[in-house]
Amino acid sequence: MSIPPPVARAAMPDIESAPSSPGAGNGPVAQSESAEKAGVPPVLSGACRVMFAFDVAMSIDLNAAERLIGAEAGAGRANIRVTKRAPASLGYQPMPLRMTLPAPQIDLGGWRNQPTCEALAFDFGGVSVAFEIPFSGTIDSLIPLGQRLYDNADFQTAAREAVERVCRLMAGAMNRAGFDAPVEDYVVYHASSHSAGGAESVANVLRRHRASVARLLRSENAPLSEQEIDEALSGVATYTLEDAAVIDWNASLVVDPDGGDVVSVLEYANMELLEMRALDDRLDRALDEAYSLAVRHEDRQLAGWRITGKAAGNRLRAVRQIARLQVDAALLFEGVNNAIKLVGDQYLARVYRLTAKRFHLPERDSAIERKLDTLNGIYGKLSDEAANQRMEILEWIIIVLIAVSIVLPFVTPLAK
Repeated sequence: MSIPPPVARAAMPDIESAPSSPGAGNGPVAQSESAEKAGVPPVLSGACRVMFAFDVAMSIDLNAAERLIGAEAGAGRANIRVTKRAPASLGYQPMPLRMTLPAPQIDLGGWRNQPTCEALAFDFGGVSVAFEIPFSGTIDSLIPLGQRLYDNADFQTAAREAVERVCRLMAGAMNRAGFDAPVEDYVVYHASSHSAGGAESVANVLRRHRASVARLLRSENAPLSEQEIDEALSGVATYTLEDAAVIDWNASLVVDPDGGDVVSVLEYANMELLEMRALDDRLDRALDEAYSLAVRHEDRQLAGWRITGKAAGNRLRAVRQIARLQVDAALLFEGVNNAIKLVGDQYLARVYRLTAKRFHLPERDSAIERKLDTLNGIYGKLSDEAANQRMEILEWIIIVLIAVSIVLPFVTPLAK
């Protein structure tokens, strides 16, 4: 995942201030208890979800894929299990296909992943593979785990083997199957329980240990600067005093007993990032090809090939090819952006907007739209030139017919 440029931000501005405990005093005993409590790092228990996103096809017929896979991989539709107040319409449209596959257990120096992994297939041709690693410990104790997970070749190999198996199982349901080069990985530390009790919010507890949280999210062993800590912890979402999600470009820390919906949104955002990268690469190739076709036809025009049948056929094929590239890109762009319905001010929509900002998805969307407009302009130019060429050929035909009609009356008496 590409590293965004650092931006200086205030320390966790979205985290609310800690509420005062009822009856808390300001005496030496109260201050001593508060200091002792502040120095004890919370113990987090849950599972680390390591996710890999792949682009495997132009599109996938999920109904056909479900029939092909059947019970072999425990296939079934998966929607977001919403645990916060949200509209009933919130969720995937259409629902992706979820599969459970065996996975090799990888030693991570004291941690080990579960013997199964989960694959999620989307109708726009993407597949997300996720491994889970149970954990229990302080934030500092999880930092070595994050370092071992960063660009872990063993997990990447296991993920690719899993997605290749998925593709073999649903081969008949895939349209224009094929792996694109980029692969996006993302890590979510989901703590479903913690030892930080009392009336203080989880967000404030994490803020006290902000340096350790930043190192965990960035998979860094060395202490980070204040500027980098501020940047790493600039994306925070909370719903109650008992939960908090700290979202960064490389990883997220979700402390929430019912945070499965937040993890689902993060997994989808990682899938969307991969598809935007793949689409951007396709558009770059399409623009290079379209430019090459346009220049080649321009050179042929200058060489005097304007009305030859071969030139007309080549131009028509070029126009059709660019039109296909344009339609494919537009359909994929709309399919990815409309796969999940997260709009409004509900909590999951805020989580998604925050994640999209951390992944720079709005900037990628703007770049893709500009390239689509450029491709549309090239298509329009070649299409207009092809139409002009056809009109020119028709004009020559009309001229020939007029000449024949003029000459024919004089030729007919001579023939008699």
